[in-house]
Amino acid sequence: MISHLSCITNSLPPTELLPWLNIEGSLTALLEVKAGRPLLVERRFEGYRLLSLAQKKQLGIKGAALSHPRLAWVREVYLYGNDELPWVQAQSLFPLSSLKGSARRLQQLKSTPIGYVLFNRSRTLPNQRSIKHTADGWQRQTLYDWHGRSLLISETFLPRFCEKQLDI
Repeated sequence: MISHLSCITNSLPPTELLPWLNIEGSLTALLEVKAGRPLLVERRFEGYRLLSLAQKKQLGIKGAALSHPRLAWVREVYLYGNDELPWVQAQSLFPLSSLKGSARRLQQLKSTPIGYVLFNRSRTLPNQRSIKHTADGWQRQTLYDWHGRSLLISETFLPRFCEKQLDI
């Protein structure tokens, strides 16, 4: 029981989780190595939503534009490794202005991990990252610059990952 609490505490992230929170390349690839198989993606929501004020700020929207409604394509998923419970809860926000040209395929991911698309040609991408604790676990929020387009991806490491995979 103590190990479960250490992953969801409000203090600093557990040392064992820090490499996962700070990885610069594809989290998908690292999770698949840990699982020993491809990740299973369970889609919880996929569709259009209005961005919140906080999300607009995270995406770099400033000034008077903050007061205007902005739509984004939102994808919320659970990622499963080699366990019956999900390891990671993820949310991807794609502002409509970012979904042009080849980026439109981000709306057609279905059960494909987003890491397969984002890191297809590059091991790392320009990004800005923040780490915070949520009610569900430790989360990394990353604002990616993918071919000049802004994408905001939040990944929360759920207690099952910490308990079974990191032994904390």
